Amino acid sequence: MSEPRRPTADEMLARIAEEQTTGPYPSGSPRRGRLHVYLGAAPGVGKTYAMLQEGHRLRSTGVDVVCGYIETHGRAETAKLIGDLDVVPRQLIPYRGVIVEEMDTDAILARKPHVCLVDELAHTNVPGSPREKRVQDIEMLLDAGIDVLSTLNIQHLESLNDIVESITGIQVRETVPDGVLDAPTTVHLVDLHPDALRARLREGKIYPTDRALHAAENFFRTGNLTALRELALRAMAEGVESSLERYMEVHDIPGPWAATETVLACIAGRPLSGKVLRHAWRLAAGLDAKFLALHVSRAPLEQLDEDRRRAVASNIELAEDLGAEVLVVFAADTVEAILSCARERNVTQLVIGHSMRPRWQERLGRSLVMELIRAARGYDIHVVADQQAAKRS
Repeated sequence: MSEPRRPTADEMLARIAEEQTTGPYPSGSPRRGRLHVYLGAAPGVGKTYAMLQEGHRLRSTGVDVVCGYIETHGRAETAKLIGDLDVVPRQLIPYRGVIVEEMDTDAILARKPHVCLVDELAHTNVPGSPREKRVQDIEMLLDAGIDVLSTLNIQHLESLNDIVESITGIQVRETVPDGVLDAPTTVHLVDLHPDALRARLREGKIYPTDRALHAAENFFRTGNLTALRELALRAMAEGVESSLERYMEVHDIPGPWAATETVLACIAGRPLSGKVLRHAWRLAAGLDAKFLALHVSRAPLEQLDEDRRRAVASNIELAEDLGAEVLVVFAADTVEAILSCARERNVTQLVIGHSMRPRWQERLGRSLVMELIRAARGYDIHVVADQQAAKRS
């Protein structure tokens, strides 16, 4: 009997999207609203434009859509695309002798739309506003069962703040926690090649001419845009992997699924573990993969004799020096512990040292390596030879 066909990655993502479909948007629904974020590498890539296009598409299917806050930045194309979408008037807040416009969250809640379009997720509200950050306003809309479409540039993620500053020389003041992009948020990547983005800048489609010239020589340098684009693509790839893993867990699909590679090095208190770690590091580096190191012990480390404890600690230290995420597990069944960890972390490649057991035991299939090979279906297993042992034999 042939094995049932596993769904492809595209099919699984399509099912996830179907499960997260927001229609038919029942008014006053007790469910929490869903957040859709249009993510880009820099201003001007088309995030707001894409969000407005989706707003019009939803409206054409009978969904009640409103614009809570759209920031056109003076771009005629963006302003024109608002068209006949319903716009909730902004709240006027006096600040230092001027009137500042902010999103009127209370008015949107009273309006009770099915979907609300809200630009600039990381925006900080003017002092005197009911809430400090726009993301807090969005949370209120989501809690009320309103689906929100919003926009975000990659440099506004908190974890990337220092990286962006080192790339661009500019410290981004407005940030949001990375968790805002975690499930069940749906992230839509809006990508534009740096050359095309700089062309839009020169044509005055992003900033007025005087500001555009300054931007082209600073933030919008090709190197900056290329680096920011890579950060955005990586964030999107990580989100896709997270969605696949969530689908696997919800539908009890056995792994591994090689959406991305993950290498697991199995280490012990043997000198060979150092070689295992270096082999695994080279493998992970070549595959641009996650690198994990696992030590399985039948007793806590402090209960081991001093020599073994030092050997294990030395190998753990080496694993950390090589950049591995180190996992220590206490279990009676080493093979099951390895496979349990591999399933949980979606490992695709296992690296282990050659068995130290006598050859007659290996012939009977009693070595750890043989047991692991028999049990670990679906994994690539790399057995690192113990050359010193080979010489002694």
